[in-house]
Amino acid sequence: MRQRAVSRRAVLRGTAAGAVAAAVAGCSTGQNGQGGTAPSGPATPDPETILVTKVIADKERIVALYRQAAAPGSKAAAGLLPFQRRHEAHIAELRRRLPRSPMPATPTPSGPTPSPTGSASPGKISIGRLREAERKAAATRPRQIGDVSPALAQLLACIGACEAAHAAALARVS
Repeated sequence: MRQRAVSRRAVLRGTAAGAVAAAVAGCSTGQNGQGGTAPSGPATPDPETILVTKVIADKERIVALYRQAAAPGSKAAAGLLPFQRRHEAHIAELRRRLPRSPMPATPTPSGPTPSPTGSASPGKISIGRLREAERKAAATRPRQIGDVSPALAQLLACIGACEAAHAAALARVS
């Protein structure tokens, strides 16, 4: 009988699975020796959860700017919709990263969209203002990925790249 060769991918998958199993097993014994940690008071929020919540709030402000700029009847409404949809997709993916809890620590808005910025005056939002918001958001992302998990760092980097591309592409929207 002929033996089958093992591919590099199979070896890498097995190594990765073993590393994950070892990491999980290493984390299973806690301070109380019973496989968990003893409660020591109120749980402190996870720094990644705080960051994700902040990024979601920032993204919601940008979506609000797009909604205001793409108000019905505006010339740029159809051109801005794809940008807005991408931001909404980012928000959905970021929300998937939040821990599920019966009572959220910070309420997420389910009603009206938050105001674009604290100093924003209601009215027409220019393409230039959208580009500036995209630039600022993209510039913030590299500072946010320093102390986060690789998966979240990758997501934030992708979001930042998309925001930078938006800033460039908005120049072509009229």
